[in-house]
Amino acid sequence: MNDLVMIFKALSDETRLRIIKLLAQGELCVCDITAALDMVQPKVSFHLSALKEAGLIKDRKSGKWIHYSLSDAELFRRMLMVSVCEKADGAVIADDRKRLTSYLKKKKADSECETTKNKVCACGA
Repeated sequence: MNDLVMIFKALSDETRLRIIKLLAQGELCVCDITAALDMVQPKVSFHLSALKEAGLIKDRKSGKWIHYSLSDAELFRRMLMVSVCEKADGAVIADDRKRLTSYLKKKKADSECETTKNKVCACGA
């Protein structure tokens, strides 16, 4: 019963629902989520911690980065369908996805610039 209380508590916050919705698209690191939500890192980390404690997300360390993804639990999948997919505000989620797409494009371009040290980068650097 306590597990269910923790899950419902974790899903009762709009920011956490937005994070869940972003992670439904695939694994993201904290910087990706921070950019998508336009929030400071400590606030995002707080919400990620609550979601992880409830067993809704999992993390994976890769070098200095921690990547988050949705949990594989069947109960979570059912609750996600009811709580998030049908109830999340479409405009807010669309804005989050737009910011995330823009951020990931810039992040990719920046990493390509670093790998083309002696070449002229397509971004003009």
